[in-house]
Amino acid sequence: MSLYALKPRFQSLLRPLVKSLHRAGATANQVTVAACMVSILVGIAVALHADEQAWFLLLPAWFTMRMAFNAIDGMLAREFGQASPLGAYLNELTDAVSDAALYLPFAFVDHSNPMIVVLAVFLALVSEFAGVLGGALGASRRYEGPMGKSDRAFVFGALGLIIGLGVVPGAWLTSALTLVCALIAVTTINRVRYGLAEIRGRRDR
Repeated sequence: MSLYALKPRFQSLLRPLVKSLHRAGATANQVTVAACMVSILVGIAVALHADEQAWFLLLPAWFTMRMAFNAIDGMLAREFGQASPLGAYLNELTDAVSDAALYLPFAFVDHSNPMIVVLAVFLALVSEFAGVLGGALGASRRYEGPMGKSDRAFVFGALGLIIGLGVVPGAWLTSALTLVCALIAVTTINRVRYGLAEIRGRRDR
């Protein structure tokens, strides 16, 4: 189970805005690149001011907006004939860059464990690579959880909210991030397992 399952409902809420953007001439690739650039800027800003906990409130705010951007670029691509190989590359690559930019500020928090944060970034990249490999090897792009992209956005956004509201980081943060790492590892295993099962099922038909 993953928050990704809620995506269709989220998209239906955004559809009027997507139509307006299309009429204004916006393209899916422009939205994708813009979201990545803002993610990098937000990550740098929070990292540079990591000693001021209030700055971490930027993370939950932007994670919410970024989910909207990600839904919008996909809807523009699918529903208005803007899908392209370049768009597919941009979608996967900018997501990886954005995730890293938004997770790494936690490595600069007092009393945090930077290595756990770096491990979370690494495992997140591996899990998304496993998902992409499904499509490359004859299955569909895999989105299994329990700690997919949307789930990670929720968790890191929640951690940013907690820190931003003034809760002092400590052992609880390391424990939370360790659990996130474990769940991302399970996610990778699930994506490989279900991808292989789908490939075998197609070969058996």
